[in-house]
Amino acid sequence: MGTTLVILLVIGLFVLFSSFFTVRQQTAVIIERFGKFQSIRQSGLQLKIPIIDRVAGRMNLKIQQLDVIIETKTKDNVFVKLKVSVQFMVVKETVYDAFYKLEYAHDQITSYVFDVVRAEVPKMKLDDVFERKDDIAIAVKRELNEAMTTYGYTIINTLVTDIDPDIQVKNAMNRINAADREKTVAEFEAEASRIRIVAKAKAEAESKRLQGQGIADQRREIARGLVESVDVLNRVGINSQEASALIVVTQHYDTLQAIGADSNSNLILLPNSPQAGSEMLNNMVASFSASNQVGEMMKKGNKKKIKKEDYTTPEYLEPPIDEENED
Repeated sequence: MGTTLVILLVIGLFVLFSSFFTVRQQTAVIIERFGKFQSIRQSGLQLKIPIIDRVAGRMNLKIQQLDVIIETKTKDNVFVKLKVSVQFMVVKETVYDAFYKLEYAHDQITSYVFDVVRAEVPKMKLDDVFERKDDIAIAVKRELNEAMTTYGYTIINTLVTDIDPDIQVKNAMNRINAADREKTVAEFEAEASRIRIVAKAKAEAESKRLQGQGIADQRREIARGLVESVDVLNRVGINSQEASALIVVTQHYDTLQAIGADSNSNLILLPNSPQAGSEMLNNMVASFSASNQVGEMMKKGNKKKIKKEDYTTPEYLEPPIDEENED
C-alpha cells in the first residue's frame, strides 16, 4: 500500500510539473495537440495539458544576422569575393508562418543573396563595385523583403561588409595608386621648381636692373667729376686736350695701383714700361691736336660750300664778289 502511494505521488508530481513551462523573453513557443497546431505562447509561465499537448518548437524573435560570402565576376572579368551581412527577424504576429512555412530560413536567405549579388555585380566594373556597394545592398534587401515577408520574416538591413578581389588584382591596384601618387608628387615638385626658377630669374633681373642703375649713376658721377676736373685745369692755363690726356693718364696709374694692391692677381698689363705714361700723354695730346685741326678744316670747307650754293640761286643776278680782291 505504501509503495503504490509513493508511485502515484511521483506520477502526480511529474504530471504537475510537466503541465507548466516557461517561455523566455523575445521567444515564442508553438504548442501542438496530437500533432496539430494549438497555440502560440509568449514569454512567461505557461500551462499545457500533459501528454496531450507538447512544445513543437521555439522561435527566436530577436534580430539575427547571417553572413554570406559570395564569389562572383565583375564586368571587367575580375573575380571578387563579397561578404554580405543580412540582419533579419521573425515578426511576432507571423510566428505561425515562420515556423510552418519555412524550415531552413538561413538557407533560403543565402540563396536569395547569391541570386541577387550574382545578378548585380557582373553589370559593374571592379571600381564601380567599391563605389556602388550600397546599391548592391539595397538590391539584396529589396529582393529579400519581397520573398521573406511571405514566410513571416522581415529584413532589417543588408550590408556589404567586405570586398576582396584576387591578390594579383589588389597588387595591381596598389601599383596604380602608387604610380598616380608619384605622378602627383612629380607635378608638385615641378611646379615648386618652376616657382623657384621664376623667383630666381625675377631676383636676378631686379639685381641686374639695380646694378645697371648703379653703374649708370657711377658713370654719371665720374663724368661730372671729369668735367669739374677739366674746369679746374682750364683755370690754371691747361687747355681741354691736355687736361683730358692728363686725366686719362691719372686713371691709368690708378688702375695700376688697384691691380698691384691685390696680392693674388695674375693680370699682366701691356705695355707697362716706366716711359709708357709719358708716351701715352704725348700721344693723346698729339691726337687731340690733330683732331682739332681736322675739325677746323672741315668747318671751313662746309662754309665755302654753303656760300657757293647761295650764289647760284636766281636771286643773285650779279656774279659773286671776291672778298679777297675787294679787300
